[in-house]
Amino acid sequence: MLRYLFTLVALLSGALTQTAQAADLTPLETRWLQGIWPVVVHARDVLSLPLDLVVQPQDAPGNAPMALGFVDGRCKLVLSMRGNPEGQRQFDAIEPAVLNATLELMAAHELGHCRRYLDGAWTSVPAGFVAAKVPAALTPDLQRAWLEMRSTRREEGYGDLVGLAWTREQHPELYAKLHAWLVAERSVDLIPGSHHDTLDWLALASVPAVFEGRAMFEAANKVWMRGLKD
Repeated sequence: MLRYLFTLVALLSGALTQTAQAADLTPLETRWLQGIWPVVVHARDVLSLPLDLVVQPQDAPGNAPMALGFVDGRCKLVLSMRGNPEGQRQFDAIEPAVLNATLELMAAHELGHCRRYLDGAWTSVPAGFVAAKVPAALTPDLQRAWLEMRSTRREEGYGDLVGLAWTREQHPELYAKLHAWLVAERSVDLIPGSHHDTLDWLALASVPAVFEGRAMFEAANKVWMRGLKD
């Protein structure tokens, strides 16, 4: 759960407006916000999600440039760019021709987490699903870490599928390119079965047709359930 000192960015008339004077937005923060804005507006105006957009004014080295928290019944989409070279690195690594669509995919991934939180389903599994047994040789602390890793992996898989479902709806002509980008991202320094190993789900979503005929979250959930293995 996030408990950050933050600058809250108001969602007013489709414009980026600061409600706090603690810090001005940097050019990098502004560019990220511009890129994810269609997803934020869709979450607010179409999906009616209780979503706050937050920019940390303090240095946040080591944090994910964009992440989601859940505080007092509201989702917090948080940008952590200051003192954090990862924000610029991720930005620079994206092909310019697909930059906005890629940032949208990343933001839609976080909306997937938001939906799961709001549904009270965070880290839960469907009825009837039997998870793999915890390795008995592990210490109690490692057993807890192992269970957390497996549940995080499932949530990351769902988030990736929501991102792809958004891409199918909003940028169908870019689906193959963005799917390949996401597979490449998830394959870097991959440890099979670890927190961000979502490749099993991405393999199921290699073509956009798997999401057709359903709304974004429902479409992602259908594919996600097919990929549950342990």
